[in-house]
Amino acid sequence: MLREKIEKHLLSVQKPSRYIGGEVGSIVKDKSKVDVRFAFCFPDTYDIGMSHLGMKILYSLTNERENYWCERCFAPGEDFERIMRENEIPLYALESLDPIRDFDFIGFTMQYELSYTNVLNMLDLAGIPLFSRDRTDELTQIVVAGGPCVCNPEPLADFFDIFIMGEGEEVNLELMDLYHEMKSQGASRRDFLRRAACIEGIYVPQFYHFYYNEDGTIRRMEVTDGAPETVRKRIIKDLDKVYYPDNFVVPFTEIVHDRASVEVLRGCIRGCRFCQAGFIYRPFREKSTEVICSETKALCENTGYDEVSLASLSTSDHSEIDPMLTKLIDYTAGERINLSLPSLRADNFSESLLEKIKKVRRSGLTFAAEGGTQRLRDVINKNVTEDEIMNTCRIAFEGGYTGVKLYFMMGLPTETDEDIVGIAELAQRVADLYYTIEDRPKGRGVQVSVSTATFVPKPFTPFQFEPQDTREMIEHKQKLLLDSVKTKKIRVSYHDPNVSILEAVLAKGDRRLCNVIYSAWRKGCKFDSWSEYFRFDRWSEAFDECGIDPGFYANRRFSYDEILPWDHIDFFVSKDFLIRENKTAHRGETTPNCRQRCSGCGVNKHIGGRCFDQTESCI
Repeated sequence: MLREKIEKHLLSVQKPSRYIGGEVGSIVKDKSKVDVRFAFCFPDTYDIGMSHLGMKILYSLTNERENYWCERCFAPGEDFERIMRENEIPLYALESLDPIRDFDFIGFTMQYELSYTNVLNMLDLAGIPLFSRDRTDELTQIVVAGGPCVCNPEPLADFFDIFIMGEGEEVNLELMDLYHEMKSQGASRRDFLRRAACIEGIYVPQFYHFYYNEDGTIRRMEVTDGAPETVRKRIIKDLDKVYYPDNFVVPFTEIVHDRASVEVLRGCIRGCRFCQAGFIYRPFREKSTEVICSETKALCENTGYDEVSLASLSTSDHSEIDPMLTKLIDYTAGERINLSLPSLRADNFSESLLEKIKKVRRSGLTFAAEGGTQRLRDVINKNVTEDEIMNTCRIAFEGGYTGVKLYFMMGLPTETDEDIVGIAELAQRVADLYYTIEDRPKGRGVQVSVSTATFVPKPFTPFQFEPQDTREMIEHKQKLLLDSVKTKKIRVSYHDPNVSILEAVLAKGDRRLCNVIYSAWRKGCKFDSWSEYFRFDRWSEAFDECGIDPGFYANRRFSYDEILPWDHIDFFVSKDFLIRENKTAHRGETTPNCRQRCSGCGVNKHIGGRCFDQTESCI
């Protein structure tokens, strides 16, 4: 039996509890009473995947249906994968320990481009054909994907039967209902895919065909089998009414974010021009304080966690942030539960907010300045001034903190060497500010951590048209920053340029990259987001073998009028708006946030009204 094979080898691997299931809160059903089985696959290890909030929501939501069963599946570590291959143990789901090849749906959540080779590796371990064209016409093993990366699904199009665009709470169940209906009728895979393509938010890539110009750009796209010309994402309009679990699976082993998590809002009002999440999750929607507090209480009581995190893109932008935190702290402090409040902004950080934070945590404070000069912050529409950054750090230092972390990006559009030097100069001014605080902790110096990431142009942002810096340019800027820091009170960290380059290629690529990903996987690429596994030389070989120049995607400016690989996907933000914002950026002008004035992004025409009552109508 498969169970015996697995148990025989568990003591030979690190963290065997990753592979056994049976955790508190996991859901086991009678297979004889189940009509549709869904394997929810996370293309990374258990430790990372079990921290993902989307999996927790959709796992519980699906299992609310008595005749549907959602089980979890994760990428095995290298040691256990070796045992699986040597002993012919197929990839299996944790609840039943059944091979996922026996499931109706094999669903992946795509959170990061550098997990693409892990998808192929997991399908191979499961014994499922990697390419959709090689799967039988039987209505089984439907391979689907959702998550932020599928806003440009084309680099993965040959491997998936279906992509789910947008938020999954409603569309996932609609897809499973259709499958249940058609399976009972004896329908074929293709018949099911034709019907599925008619569900809003469902993209079936085999019905879309691309033709290219001699210069490599897309000439046109043809659609067959009655599929829609444009696939619109799905959204949940009312977060207070949407399903949210009152229990999580509690792991046996420590995971990356080992705590309860409550979503407080979706979307973002800010419009930072580099931020994909800020655009693809529009419109901005909040949960009420009452709902947030009731969900927090239910999760903590049912899971036993002594820490809860408020999840969002910008928690401090919640319109009721002060009364919400006051009510939450009354509960969490009384129950000795730690409250984690990420996603803080320098322009709305206050002394009262700091006092609330100090009651629930004493960990470090992180603020995203993004650009080293005000000119560059205006280009990217950060809408944070240096005075606001300095005032925020002053409040933190006066509140007893002896260190802050500042987050920046390198390689942003229009960036110059002066902007890079500006990062070091701003960090120095923050460090100097600490010593002007009269009641600072005696005998303790300041520590300013400067974390820099390389800019990656992403689809559905105003900077989707921009080229990424070359490796030589990135390395020059990294060295310049290090040389500009003159004190040990400032610590600088940055990313491997090759990782950011590959991320840009996969983010902006088209369907021709499918063969590159397959070739890289065949050469042994997997866990590409892990520095100990990342092999850019093998990726370079794969690009060469497939005749693909990665610079065509990463280092070329995309023209406004060319057909982009994701133009047939509608995430509610119009291309005309993105073009306007790109031009505004190059003029060095800012755009007000959504609460101040509607910028005409196109979202509210899809939701049937204004995003905010106080804003003007959409342009």
